[in-house]
Amino acid sequence: MLIRPSLRLAFVLALALGGTACSRGDDAATTAATTEPATAAAPADAATTPAAPSEVPAEEPRQPGPIVPPQGPAPVLGQDYEEIPGGTPWRAEPGKIEVVEVFGYVCPACARFAPVVEAWHSKLPADVAFRYVAAPFGPEWDPYAKAFYVAEQQGLVGRTHMPLIDAIHVKDSMPGEGDGPDEQKIANFYAQYGANAQQFLAAMNSFAVATKVNQGRQWMQKAGVTGTPTMIVNGKYRVTGGQTYDDVLRIADHLIARERAAMGGASTGAPAAPATGNGG
Repeated sequence: MLIRPSLRLAFVLALALGGTACSRGDDAATTAATTEPATAAAPADAATTPAAPSEVPAEEPRQPGPIVPPQGPAPVLGQDYEEIPGGTPWRAEPGKIEVVEVFGYVCPACARFAPVVEAWHSKLPADVAFRYVAAPFGPEWDPYAKAFYVAEQQGLVGRTHMPLIDAIHVKDSMPGEGDGPDEQKIANFYAQYGANAQQFLAAMNSFAVATKVNQGRQWMQKAGVTGTPTMIVNGKYRVTGGQTYDDVLRIADHLIARERAAMGGASTGAPAAPATGNGG
């Protein structure tokens, strides 16, 4: 579904009326979970002088939350989630359960999901590693996917993720669906948060970042991701159900608990893994 620039703000203000998932290729809308609208995060104060990448301050580490039992009914295979044959984490880390949100900055559904998942992952226990994988679904998506991986390298994602979503979907100050890509404008946006705009742009078009984008594409394909937002737990499970975005995260909580139990971690009341497939 293409939202023209003149209509995008009105669309955002009407988010409570329904939800869509952003799809690969032509960005066609499909029915997906909805949630109560949330106020978009305000951008941080812009830096007056862009800093070189070496001068970008490191992001503060997240303060983990406690391990708590998952709430609500256990998810059902084939209804709430699918197993990923031969699935692997995006970036495995010993002793960690990885949760990935596959997303796109121009995706309206991802913009709706963002404040919900942001609050959720900020409270995840220390044994859970939350990561983003940026979907390169076409000309409007690809520059932002490249920019995300540069921002990740420079430690800027925590400070820029919500402000960039706000700039695209609320303020209409950055290119979105229906707009032509503008890589310089994207680099200039990150310069407000400490990056050097020209070095950031050069990094976006580097071989290393092209490789990262392609690796993300291949990982998504293996995981069966065809739309955004999509949650992947430990490379094994793709969340497919949920009546609301909170419900999507409830399913993810259960799958995290399942993986914790399989790793011999703290008991959380999680259901036992299925006897077949990749259930751990």
